[in-house]
Amino acid sequence: MAALKVFPLACVVQQYAWGKVGSNSMVARLLASSNPLVTISEDTPYAELWMGTHPRGDAKIIDRRVSQKTLGQWITENQDCLGSKVKDTFKGQLPFLFKVLSVETALSIQAHPNKELAEKLHLQSPEHYPDANHKPEMTIALTSFQGLCGFRPIEEIVTFLNMAAGNNMEDICGELLLELHQQYPGDIGCFAIYFLNLLTLQPGEAMFLEANVPHAYLKGDCVECMACSDNTVRAGLTPKFIDVPTLCEMLNYTPSPSKDRLFPPTRSLEDPYLSIYDPPVPDFTVLKMEVPGSVTEYKVSPLDSASILLLVQGTVTVRTLTSQAPLPLQCGGVLFIGANENVWLKLSVPKDLLIFRACCLL
Repeated sequence: MAALKVFPLACVVQQYAWGKVGSNSMVARLLASSNPLVTISEDTPYAELWMGTHPRGDAKIIDRRVSQKTLGQWITENQDCLGSKVKDTFKGQLPFLFKVLSVETALSIQAHPNKELAEKLHLQSPEHYPDANHKPEMTIALTSFQGLCGFRPIEEIVTFLNMAAGNNMEDICGELLLELHQQYPGDIGCFAIYFLNLLTLQPGEAMFLEANVPHAYLKGDCVECMACSDNTVRAGLTPKFIDVPTLCEMLNYTPSPSKDRLFPPTRSLEDPYLSIYDPPVPDFTVLKMEVPGSVTEYKVSPLDSASILLLVQGTVTVRTLTSQAPLPLQCGGVLFIGANENVWLKLSVPKDLLIFRACCLL
């Protein structure tokens, strides 16, 4: 029998305190929808769903025909599934970590080092910087999603500072300031809203967070893809370690208007349902597929890269050239697809599909 190269995954949920609680969390709803044995705990935060091979969240393979228990183990023993370029460039590792985030309270204001600085920090302080990799990130909104990203134009910062003595709370984002102060009492990071661009992404809109750009997620649900790293230099809105000298030295202080922080996708010329979010880093690309319910079957294009597919909306059965029987995939289902594999999705009901797929297009 040919080796299986397409199979479903059970992914790790991180229950960080800042996550949305219970059924309010899209992470929880996707988890419960994809697995009928899961019961949502209504007083538990469901912050992140990790889809990948990170040591703190290596996805489990839920196909009994596969002997390896986790995706990381399987890739180690099936290197060709990565694709020849990916295997050689990233030394046999899956280069990205794919996530869903459900944010109720603000995450820390932070920036991520470039590769050169990451190597230096890891050497100096491995307890704070656990690996030598960079951590570019891309965020795509699933619901209305609020975040801070990059320094505002100087004139906007000056205007805020001049108005700060006034009494009109609306003019100075007063409601947001009080909300952050309530979440992090006395934290000077609350005032970052006057220095950093405040963005509200609508579903499908994205921002790309390259090295050295200060940012913070404030509220909402999103899909996130990043290089596989844990390196974070924090600036505020956190009780965790803040490395002020490193932060001041590394930050990109170039001001830009908020509209310049948006990262629009390109539309595929071959596939009318496909949008491509292709950031200027080699580690990852995210594909979004919006397939109307009138389509009976949709072909997922083969790529010279391993990929992870997330079904956010809809119900399908999965067919491959080597599958013995169709595989049902519910909303919230996650599928690993080896390099150069052909996959067809047959719509179980005539309802629109929303699919995200992380890959590495070298």
